[in-house]
Amino acid sequence: MGGKDEILDIKVDDIKTAAPAFHRESVALAHALTKLKHGLAAAGSPWGDDEQGQQFHAAYGPHVKQIEHAAQILVEGLASIHAGLADMADKHIDNEELVRGMFGHDATGGSK
Repeated sequence: MGGKDEILDIKVDDIKTAAPAFHRESVALAHALTKLKHGLAAAGSPWGDDEQGQQFHAAYGPHVKQIEHAAQILVEGLASIHAGLADMADKHIDNEELVRGMFGHDATGGSK
């Protein structure tokens, strides 16, 4: 157990500090994905319509949507982790108060 003020010894401040990083990275990845989509759309089909170009497109084309979809899942996952960490920190604060009350500690950590 931690100090006398902590019942569960959960580092809520560490959780709250970590959460924004997931939001920032989610936003950064979303911007990168948008830039990728625009760049690929602007490039068109530079491989041409000859036999080699068609072979390249047959191998490349299907993977573009898969990569975009996978990156979007990562964007949403990072955003979800941010929300989950923020919610977890809030719930631990509430839970800490509940447990403190159950064990007869007042808000300063002393016994009632």
